[in-house]
Amino acid sequence: MRIARFASAGQDPRFGIVELGADQGQFPDTIAVIDADPLAGPVNYTGERLALADVRLLAPVIPRSKVLAVGKNYADHAAEFDGQVPPEPLIFLKPNTSVIGPGEPIVRPVLSQNVHFEGELAVVIGRICRKVPAALASQVIFGYTIGNDVTARDLQRRDGQWSRAKGFDTFCPLGPWIVTHFDLAEAGDLSLVSSVDGEVKQDANTSQMVYPIPQLIEYISAFTTLLPGDVILTGTPAGVGPLVAGQQVSVEIDGIGTLTNPVIDDEVDADTYGEQ
Repeated sequence: MRIARFASAGQDPRFGIVELGADQGQFPDTIAVIDADPLAGPVNYTGERLALADVRLLAPVIPRSKVLAVGKNYADHAAEFDGQVPPEPLIFLKPNTSVIGPGEPIVRPVLSQNVHFEGELAVVIGRICRKVPAALASQVIFGYTIGNDVTARDLQRRDGQWSRAKGFDTFCPLGPWIVTHFDLAEAGDLSLVSSVDGEVKQDANTSQMVYPIPQLIEYISAFTTLLPGDVILTGTPAGVGPLVAGQQVSVEIDGIGTLTNPVIDDEVDADTYGEQ
């Protein structure tokens, strides 16, 4: 099942089940509307079906409390920055205000001159949980989506801790939808390809994670309660690099889809105090 959050003319954001034509054999690409957030209750169809091309996909989830991300979880990525894999998972937080959806622009802040993309598999938590053994990790996963852990690399190096470098508005694209039909074995063996303006920059497999998903959930839930809608970004492989205004970055994960976002520069003179 592919669960999307979307907007259509004259409507507040809604949820639906994406039906791709190749899967159905009878429809063009469509979205079957459901009556509520599936993280909050059962899936009930309203009977309304819309053409996928006629809606605007939004971030499939706005985390209720947090995005937890994993640093240096691919050995080749650690090596490209002259670093070593940490002896245990390296966890940091991104605020939920950094989340955007497919097609929304990544905004390069005026405070940074070196903004990088980082394509990642994202895990969406489906239930309140704490101290989850790795063997039971599948029971707390709602599904999987694609993430881009956008990073102000110069601020990351300057600050020594990563809150500012990872936390700007627009620095956590998620989408295009959540898939719920993977088991952990499938999620642990997916092709991940990131490209900028069509040029491949990252080409890896989630099997290359140093700390796999069950171990990450066990480690993270040992120190913080996970809530429905929380997102875990599982780390990025080698090949990250800078983005400039006018470019378009895409992250494709086999079996999920493609998350694409344009890049723009911040408006230096924009007055956003008290913005509604």
